[in-house]
Amino acid sequence: MPPPRGTSAETLLAYAFDSSAFTATEAIDATGLTRSTVLGAAEELVRLGWLRELDDARAAGEYRMGRPARRYELDTVAGVVVGVDAGQHRVTAFVADLRGTVLGRAEGALGESGLDVPVRLGVLADTVAAALASADVDRTRVLVTVVGIPAPVDAAGASPDDGGFWVRMNPGFADAVPDGRVLVENDANLAALAERPSSGDASFAALLSGERFGAGLVVDGVLLRGAHGGAGEMRVLELVEGVGSSDGIGAVARTFVADAVVAGHIPTDAALAADAALVFAAARSGDPVARTIVDRLGDRLARVCVLLASLLDIDRVVVAGAIAQPAVAVIDRARDLLAKGHFDPVPELVASSLGADVVVIGAVAHAVDAVRADPLSFPVLSRAAAPRGSGPTVPSSRAGRTMHPAASR
Repeated sequence: MPPPRGTSAETLLAYAFDSSAFTATEAIDATGLTRSTVLGAAEELVRLGWLRELDDARAAGEYRMGRPARRYELDTVAGVVVGVDAGQHRVTAFVADLRGTVLGRAEGALGESGLDVPVRLGVLADTVAAALASADVDRTRVLVTVVGIPAPVDAAGASPDDGGFWVRMNPGFADAVPDGRVLVENDANLAALAERPSSGDASFAALLSGERFGAGLVVDGVLLRGAHGGAGEMRVLELVEGVGSSDGIGAVARTFVADAVVAGHIPTDAALAADAALVFAAARSGDPVARTIVDRLGDRLARVCVLLASLLDIDRVVVAGAIAQPAVAVIDRARDLLAKGHFDPVPELVASSLGADVVVIGAVAHAVDAVRADPLSFPVLSRAAAPRGSGPTVPSSRAGRTMHPAASR
């Protein structure tokens, strides 16, 4: 049986999560535990599979005189975590070790079948299985799976019954992802967790901005949820003059192009009508219609930022999602409008560098946090021939562990 919570083993394991290889002396200095307690806890954690004992300090070339010190490190593949971005049209899954290093990934397309619950659950299960296969990790090693969805999520992982979209986005994932603990969280909140390391102590909004606006809100260090998980839902934009809906930058860009076609400003076969990114590229090339569209989108984004800042007094708005980098011209235009000073103080407006993976990166960070919050409640397997992947590391947010709102972003 694992040791009880709050024991010296838990204290030492918390230290190991934040350390590379360490000696008993280093652990004593960091934790305040006695030598005998550290050595006993380390032995217990090695037995449980959480720590590995390494060559002693003399063998490692770090110790020259006296009794060689015993050295340990966290076994980062004692278990793995899975992060999933389960959007309306696409599913992305990452498998990561206990420090957030990505070991494998996979993507699955939902296309126009994203509202079909059996199809949705099937694609999600297949995508997670493919990610585990990519990592060469058995599913029995999964400790936590976090599934990010475009819907509000309350503290229990449930979404409000809207009779349609939200219920279909969150139909229950336990059977589709049966291994380990399954947590369902809102996509915009996961984006906020992903953006938190680069935002430091700022109060900020991570604004998913593709098909629909949805915000993950961090205020005074706390990730906001609301009574029903709806903090950051942007339906209020329907009432904001000059905005009129929660449609995101990509969706509105296509609408503006369609309007320009109807008005005869561009030909009906123009490539602009197919892809918002092409609109932004055309604007950079000096196309007058595209530049007008960018100006209108910038004005709309600036109004959204003013609303968020007025309600929450935040320091920063991070435009996130796949649209962020292509829409830099829109963000620049909005920033220019905010700088005019009519609504000071206004938030800093920046584009995320995490691209389309921002939600799944946040899901991995949240999963690692869930393990770190109570690691000894998870059974881990003895060390096996598991890969140590060379993928990117997803930083643990070490922040609030709640989530929430949206529709397709």
